Amino acid sequence: MLAVFLQTLPFFAIIGLGYGAGKIGFFPPEATAWLTRFVFYFALSAMLFNFAASMSLGDIFEPRAAAAYLWGCGVVYAIALAVGFLRGRPLTEAVMEAHTAVIGNTGFLGVPMLVLLLGAQAAGTVLLVLVIDLIVFSSLLTIVITLAREGRLSSKLPRVIGLGLAKNPMVASMALGLAWSATGLGLPAPLSATLSLLGAAATPGALFAIGASLTNNRAERLTVAGWLSFAKLVLHPAAVGFAALAIFAVDPFAAGVLICAAALPVAGNVYILAQHYGIAVARVSAAILISTVISVATLPVVIAQFTG
Repeated sequence: MLAVFLQTLPFFAIIGLGYGAGKIGFFPPEATAWLTRFVFYFALSAMLFNFAASMSLGDIFEPRAAAAYLWGCGVVYAIALAVGFLRGRPLTEAVMEAHTAVIGNTGFLGVPMLVLLLGAQAAGTVLLVLVIDLIVFSSLLTIVITLAREGRLSSKLPRVIGLGLAKNPMVASMALGLAWSATGLGLPAPLSATLSLLGAAATPGALFAIGASLTNNRAERLTVAGWLSFAKLVLHPAAVGFAALAIFAVDPFAAGVLICAAALPVAGNVYILAQHYGIAVARVSAAILISTVISVATLPVVIAQFTG
């Protein structure tokens, strides 16, 4: 347990360094925004392309693992939705809270941390989680909010969702990497070296950006934010673990990776969505901050327990 904590400590130390730099004003919000853009569009995309280019679709999409993750997410999503309704919140707010309860920071934290700690064999399962989060649940959020606000689904909605996914560099880089892999051609040495060099910047850049961005989050609406953090850090990995191990009989290593991915704190892009739609912004912001801080202690426990 101590060994795993010490392995994860450098990741959280860089997050803390970013937070400190942002807090004292040495790294202002404008710098954080540009660093995040660099990581999102270049460094992380290069890393994801490199992973996908060495895999087949079957390496990423394992039906039982996908079913287990979707089942676990669905259960927690339904619980969070029900809690929102019981508190008298409208559908738009309840669905944003449910989204917050199941979407972890897989791109900026999960990919670099879990692949580095658990080995390259974890990459396929981590990418599976990322794909489900980006395609299934982001689309679901858009559909439900559109339906709640407009009372109907426009014929243009599939095009809007499809265009949004195509413009997401994480989705595009994985799709292009898989397409390249399907050709059976290896990457030319100069291209491979360039992508590796660029991808190496993803881990420290993403972690520093996470920390710096947390200075913009406020610990408001603590009761609801605490509940959402509990749902994300405890209920989500528990539900995914139960589904993977007791229902769908997922390979033990892949099940462990799924559980670790589910134990990640709330993703920063949930705040972007909350701001975009103008829904539950303070609650989501606080949940990101609280879950990230608490995950310093909880994530090493989960990693040690299920991948040791």
